[in-house]
Amino acid sequence: MNYLITVVGPTAIGKTALSIQLAQHFNAEIISCDSRQFFKEMSIGTAVPEPEELAAATHHFIQNKSIHEAYSVGHFEREALQKLEELFLKNNIVIMVGGSGLYVDAVINGLDHFPTIDASVREELNKRLEKEGLESLQNQLKTLDPETYQEITIENPHRIIRALEVCIGSGQTYSSFKNKPKTPRNFTPIKIGLTADREIIYDRINRRVDIMLEKGLLKEVESLYPLKNLNALQTVGYRELFQYLDGTIDFDFAISEIKKNSRRFAKRQLTWFKKDENTWWFDYMEDVKNIINKIETSI
Repeated sequence: MNYLITVVGPTAIGKTALSIQLAQHFNAEIISCDSRQFFKEMSIGTAVPEPEELAAATHHFIQNKSIHEAYSVGHFEREALQKLEELFLKNNIVIMVGGSGLYVDAVINGLDHFPTIDASVREELNKRLEKEGLESLQNQLKTLDPETYQEITIENPHRIIRALEVCIGSGQTYSSFKNKPKTPRNFTPIKIGLTADREIIYDRINRRVDIMLEKGLLKEVESLYPLKNLNALQTVGYRELFQYLDGTIDFDFAISEIKKNSRRFAKRQLTWFKKDENTWWFDYMEDVKNIINKIETSI
């Protein structure tokens, strides 16, 4: 029997540290499903594990792509499943870690299949994004498909446009195409969730942003500024500093927006992961021995 032990939870909660401890205990390798850490040009703003952390256990899917590549959750599902087949030949346990709920679900449950939509729909939505701004599209999605509006990262224009594209092009909600029967997996998933009181999560996020700035986040963003319209860069920490570099907001406000949007993101992550009743939740300060004991009772 193969087991995929998956560590989930909000940003900055300590998933990386726990996944490494689990990998060392089970002599397993780690698959990262953090959709922001795939890209080699983005390091500080995506909180890529430190070199000593990467050396402590074998990691896959970290900084393995370029922001110039079109890389979707569908690509990741296929590549991750292929990698799992390889890893299960060596060990019947693999660790997966990340806060990108859609990517976690793609590996464990399989992707939903959506209808093909005429490209003109997306073109029109992109034009509206430029003219009217993101809020207009957010409001339309809230009207057309409130369920999806509550579930996705609404600060991400790519996700908003994708959902609207399906709603408009098919005449049905984006959410109606979800949760259909999927291809069975050759592993048993074990999901471990890390959490904490909201105040603690928010404080950890605020401190992480401060640390990113100390490490040189602004310099990293400046180096990417000419590429600011690439899809991979439409994400928290980069988008706000691009606005600062554009001169539309000042630096202090940009930083406060990064912290605010990161806190919102964490809230949505928890909402997503809490939907799965099979996840075992632990406080972020829980002794790792207790988590390992819980896992071993199920293997």
